[in-house]
Amino acid sequence: MASTLALGAGGTVTAVGAPVVSRPVPPTVSPVVRSVEPQADVSHHGHVSLWGTGLGVWLVSRNSGPSDLAGTTVRLRMSVPLSGRQELPAQCLQADRQTVLCRTGPLRADGSQQRQLALELQLLGRPAEVVVRIDTAWNGGATDLNTKNSEHEVLAPATGDEYVF
Repeated sequence: MASTLALGAGGTVTAVGAPVVSRPVPPTVSPVVRSVEPQADVSHHGHVSLWGTGLGVWLVSRNSGPSDLAGTTVRLRMSVPLSGRQELPAQCLQADRQTVLCRTGPLRADGSQQRQLALELQLLGRPAEVVVRIDTAWNGGATDLNTKNSEHEVLAPATGDEYVF
C-alpha cells in the first residue's frame, strides 16, 4: 500500500495514513542569572532632638554583612528648610535646603566597624516640630535585603527631648 504525502504543520511533509509521532516541544529555557553584587545589611540608629532653631542628629552606622563595604552615604532629609549654609563635619555636605549627605567610611561585614556622626543643624525659623528622614543614599552597589534598619522617619517636637530611631 502506498502512502500519500501531505504538507504538515510548519511546512513539513508527512505520510497520510502513517502513524503520527508527537515530539515534545522543548520548554523555553531562561538563562539563570546569578547576582554578582555584594550583599550587606547597613543599619543606622541614633536619636534626634529639636530645640529653638537647633536640630541635633546623632547616629551610628554599621554593617552586618555578609560583604564588607568600602563606604556608605547616609542621607538626612528634614521637613523644614535649613537656615542657609551649615557648619558640617568634613565627611558631610549640604545637598539642598533640606538635605545633608554624609559618608561613613569603610564598614566591615561583622559589624565591628561602627561609624558615629553628630550634627547640630540650624533650621529656618522656630518650628514646633520637624520630621527627619534617615536612609542610605549609596552603599557601594551592594544589595541591602533588610532596609527596615536603615530607613527611618522621626517626628521631633520642639521639646529638646531625644527621639530615638
